[in-house]
Amino acid sequence: MKSSSLAGAVSPTIPVLVCALGIFLLSGMDAAMKVLVLAVGVYNTVLWRSMLATVVAGAGWSAGPRTLPAPSVLRLHALRAAVVGFVLLSFFWGLARLPLAEAIGLSFVAPLFALLLAALLLGERIQRQAIWASLAGIAGVIIIVGGQFGQTSHARDALVGTAAVLVSTVFYAYNLILARQQALVAKPIEIMLFQNLCVAVFLGLASPWLAIALPRELWLPLAGVTALSLAGQFLMSWAYARAEAQYLIPTEYSAFIWAIALGWLFFDEAVTWTTLAGAGLIVTSCLIAARSNPRLAEPIEAAL
Repeated sequence: MKSSSLAGAVSPTIPVLVCALGIFLLSGMDAAMKVLVLAVGVYNTVLWRSMLATVVAGAGWSAGPRTLPAPSVLRLHALRAAVVGFVLLSFFWGLARLPLAEAIGLSFVAPLFALLLAALLLGERIQRQAIWASLAGIAGVIIIVGGQFGQTSHARDALVGTAAVLVSTVFYAYNLILARQQALVAKPIEIMLFQNLCVAVFLGLASPWLAIALPRELWLPLAGVTALSLAGQFLMSWAYARAEAQYLIPTEYSAFIWAIALGWLFFDEAVTWTTLAGAGLIVTSCLIAARSNPRLAEPIEAAL
């Protein structure tokens, strides 16, 4: 179906612009999530967002033709939801302790981890250029982490936050593998519903001890987070159905530019030269790696 859609595309210009808009919306979602995490903590933010997203996705799933997934598909949904839940908790926990641009820059190493996991789990052969790209990406991470040692006022918090973001990135790469398996057996609306439902159920097990009622003034930001996430996912899916990945992949790294602007505007965050240099090296390495396996650079129904 994707090939026929691409065959009808005359120019990638419109899909590129639509994809860039989707990335802008998802970058705004990250900034809004940071506001919520700082206000009520990562657990309650992810719990309430998952519950609201379940309601929205459930309405969409109920409105169209639907069938209950087979037990094997339900197990896949549950497995990915567990991975996604860990990704969300660790990434946004780290995001609360790092400048927005730094966290986004570090998260760009996910495609490199995905290449390695594809070799381990799917038996794919890693190209030599992907190996060199991975080493360059690691060097970029080292540059960013090295720059944190000069900031003694929050060095420990920054290093712990960096560790959390990198751990989330490893699991996010595994999530990409699972997402591709899901795409073969389920429609996007079903994936969105059961992923958010399972995350809400898993996190809900700890609600007697950790959950709090969301303050009234935070319901609007929560609704905004959900709307930005769904709109960003839709626009990126639309774009990737109408243009080749080689045209769209570079636009994904515009998220770093938006992170710099939003971090400065809402959190008064300055960007260091080490963050710029490290993120630039990571982005370059990912673009090189994407040429060796473009499939792993394409977005699936987004986990974040």
